[in-house]
Amino acid sequence: MNMSIILAAGEGTRMKSETPKTLHKVCGKEMIKYVIEAAQKSGIEKNIVVLGHGKEKVGHNIKDLGIITVEQPIGDGAPYGTGYAVMAASAFINDDDTVVILCGDGPLIRQETLTDFIKFHTENNYAASVMTSFLDKPKGYGRIVRNADSSISNIIEEKDATDEIKRVKEINTGIFCFKGKSLKNALNKIDTDNSQNEYYLTDTIKVLNEEKCKIGGWILEDATDIKAVNDRVQLAEVAKIMRDRINNRHMVSGVTIIDPENTYIDDSVVIGNDTVIYPGAYLEEGTIIGSYCTIGPNTRIINSIVKNNVTVESSKVIEASIDEGTTVGPFAYLRPGSILGKNVKIGDFVEVKKSTIGDNSKSSHLSYIGDAEVGKNVNIGCGVVFVNYDGKKKSKTTVGDGAFVGSNSNLVAPVNIEQGGYVACGSTITDDVEEGDLAIARARQVNKKGLGKNRY
Repeated sequence: MNMSIILAAGEGTRMKSETPKTLHKVCGKEMIKYVIEAAQKSGIEKNIVVLGHGKEKVGHNIKDLGIITVEQPIGDGAPYGTGYAVMAASAFINDDDTVVILCGDGPLIRQETLTDFIKFHTENNYAASVMTSFLDKPKGYGRIVRNADSSISNIIEEKDATDEIKRVKEINTGIFCFKGKSLKNALNKIDTDNSQNEYYLTDTIKVLNEEKCKIGGWILEDATDIKAVNDRVQLAEVAKIMRDRINNRHMVSGVTIIDPENTYIDDSVVIGNDTVIYPGAYLEEGTIIGSYCTIGPNTRIINSIVKNNVTVESSKVIEASIDEGTTVGPFAYLRPGSILGKNVKIGDFVEVKKSTIGDNSKSSHLSYIGDAEVGKNVNIGCGVVFVNYDGKKKSKTTVGDGAFVGSNSNLVAPVNIEQGGYVACGSTITDDVEEGDLAIARARQVNKKGLGKNRY
């Protein structure tokens, strides 16, 4: 069986955060979830995550992903190091398993990379394989030492390396593949005799070489796959690479992204073909965009459903649903619970909250629609306010099909405007308007002759 051990026990002090390092998000998803997903998609059936610092938060976050968690003891004199972390999962390693070691802070690893690496390891029947890469600036990485036959003889951590070894540009990526029996045997023989007084996983390679086992070295051509995160600077660097991958994926699938460098799409977002995304768009947290849509500049859509042929222009949409042919914005705000029907128009500076708006209805500008059920073919004039809060509780307003609400009117909930009802502009409506009635709720105009000229 193929299994993985994903190391996620580190403290991540350089992040300077109360959030465990592996839970920091890259394009809307926690780093460790990318690693788990890549492992699962590459055909690894059993995935073990080693927890330590922040174990409660990390464990809770990934509990529904079909993985096994184990705890690495920390503090009170407990040793450290990658070898010690792997030891925490040794009870789950069977002799005939193929064991892949992964880092929870390396979200850029791809399933294709893992698939090729595992194939290299198994086809060559190595006791262990090391994923390596070449870097022009290898500072900070362990260096690879190869035998004459190109097998790997050792990995030297930089802190233990001589000047000659430091000039080697082939580095250890931190990703390994082992035969289960070989890994368990080597873990039992490593020690903390190094500059850090830690159990290095890399020392298993030395142990296996001493036992005449053959160690493979698989060279990763695209080193971005193994870029890890240790601080906020690296988090931004990794996020940029991931963003490029996501945007490229959508463009290859038929989405037009005008300026990929300035378009921000989370990993979980789905977009239909022939949709056009303008610069400054942020599409987040499981948003689904249909085909033939236009997402205008400086638009943010969060966890929402946008169906085909919709235009959203310079607006914010949160946990809302927009049906086909509808236009939103510019400068509109759809708050959670907003459900727009087909061919609806929500225009400039209109805010909608927890309301359903039927097909072909429109609110073209400067209105607030809250806690409402608006029917089909309704016109809501400029400056209309659905007055839904009396200081203690929220109440609902219902507007029937074909109703007309004149500009600058207030609908004081709870109130019903029945089908075909007409509210004259400037009215404050506190009583129900029955079907087909005209409601006028404003004081009659009175002009006081001559009093206007002495107002100052």
